[in-house]
Amino acid sequence: MAATSSDSKPDEPQTDGGTEGDRSMSRSDSGSGDDSLDGLSNHVPRCPLTPSLSPRKRTTSQSKTEPPLLRTSKRTIYTAGRPPWYNVTGTTFKEAFVIGLCGGSASGKTTVANKIIEALDVPWVVLLSMDSFYKVLNKEEQELAAKNEYNFDHPDAFDFELLVNILRKLKKGKSIKVPVYDFTTHSRRKEWKTVYGANVVIFEGILAFANKELLKLLDMKVFVDTDSDIRLIRRLKRDISQRGRDISGIIKQYNKFVKPAFEQYIEPTVQVADIVVPRGGENFVALDLIVQHVHSQLEKRKMRWDISALASAHQGQPLPKTLSVMESTPQVRGMHTIIRNRETNRDEFIFYSKRLMRLLIEHALSFLPLKSVSVETPQGSIYEGKRLCGNRITGVSILRAGETMEQALMAVCKDIRLGKILIQTNHDTGEPELHYLRLPKDISEDYVILMDSTVSTGAAALMAVRVLLDHDVAEDKIFLLSLLMAEMGVHSVAYAFPKVRIITTAVDKEVNDQFHIIPGIGNFGDRYFGTDAPSDWCESDEGMEF
Repeated sequence: MAATSSDSKPDEPQTDGGTEGDRSMSRSDSGSGDDSLDGLSNHVPRCPLTPSLSPRKRTTSQSKTEPPLLRTSKRTIYTAGRPPWYNVTGTTFKEAFVIGLCGGSASGKTTVANKIIEALDVPWVVLLSMDSFYKVLNKEEQELAAKNEYNFDHPDAFDFELLVNILRKLKKGKSIKVPVYDFTTHSRRKEWKTVYGANVVIFEGILAFANKELLKLLDMKVFVDTDSDIRLIRRLKRDISQRGRDISGIIKQYNKFVKPAFEQYIEPTVQVADIVVPRGGENFVALDLIVQHVHSQLEKRKMRWDISALASAHQGQPLPKTLSVMESTPQVRGMHTIIRNRETNRDEFIFYSKRLMRLLIEHALSFLPLKSVSVETPQGSIYEGKRLCGNRITGVSILRAGETMEQALMAVCKDIRLGKILIQTNHDTGEPELHYLRLPKDISEDYVILMDSTVSTGAAALMAVRVLLDHDVAEDKIFLLSLLMAEMGVHSVAYAFPKVRIITTAVDKEVNDQFHIIPGIGNFGDRYFGTDAPSDWCESDEGMEF
């Protein structure tokens, strides 16, 4: 999940070129469930709640992550990754747990949300604000707003259709874009904020419970109840200091719109709340109850992969029709002989690996759909040729070994866009975990060449494909390329994603107890980059482990 908090500059995603930005990953498990409060007495690890209060600020959609492993000038990479949110069939089985926070203006909803995020102590938590979904005002409405005559507290002021659509997609694990509302011009900014990978979503707004479709998406509903005098004082301080408004205008707007809207639309919705929190962020008992309930729900939804079961599920099955193996010509077999030989030095290993990669890329491009075109030659004759059907080709490498294939792809495809996904294996659980991704903008329209040097179990490839699908890339537009694959990995990917084209230079039959390909090629990343893994972590055939 990208850190997109407005209060923490180093954690903000960097957007440059044609990318959606860096998204650094941290771990939590979640899903959807009932609203019951059973099991709150379980021993649940959490951070203690402290009485310190943050100054009230205009709410923005944001997320929380763990302390970083590595910071650079442009990105932050975190130590904990996101475990699988899908099963071995590639289907999402864990929806995000959504907490709805409702209450009057300046009741302390954002403070409560931040306290919950802090106390949960689980990453991959997204704060989604209703303030992002104000409708764009026309000229007449903008004139009314300038005179404090526009009712921003009425349900008609919000774009509920867009809000429900975005929250539904976020709950299902999809990548979404959240509008950024400019309260100065009362319009949406051109650049929307990309959010992906939420396991817990905290949605807050004055009318969070005012829409029936919205209520269906909330797994837990919390009403923040604060005295009206306190809310008015907070609103006065906020509007004077942050918006440069005068007291008389604020009082006029409060009496004409804010107070009536609270009595008519907001206060009655307390009846649908699961928990009412008096005194907002100062009510540590209520906050502790909420945190315990969320932890108990997350524990119920934990589901572990069985890699051994994955390994044995397709034994003896014929290789899928979506697999294409390059013809094993004497040249190809000769290059395999060199790179598989343990005595081959690094220079030769790199040279012949690059040659093989280039041949693999050329072979893969032949599977892209082409259309017939006619062109005129310099001699004035007509030549009947072919051209790519579709907009663009994008390459996405599974770090780190998959990155070695980028140079071959760029040599063949001019001006190609590139993305990266970092997936590591958790030794405690044996599961792959998503730590980082950087994908180009509007990748959903592209043909995507997904690259990894070797594929053994297929676990990393499964996760990478799922990430692309979550970003609305069509399954039949994904091409998985690898120098060497095990039959197990081929079956795993083909079973989960039958429309993904799998292309490789060779397929080996066996995988050993450590899930390494046999006879295999060794640790491709270490042999290519000339690194020796320390004793406490190693890199397997697909992705790094630690």
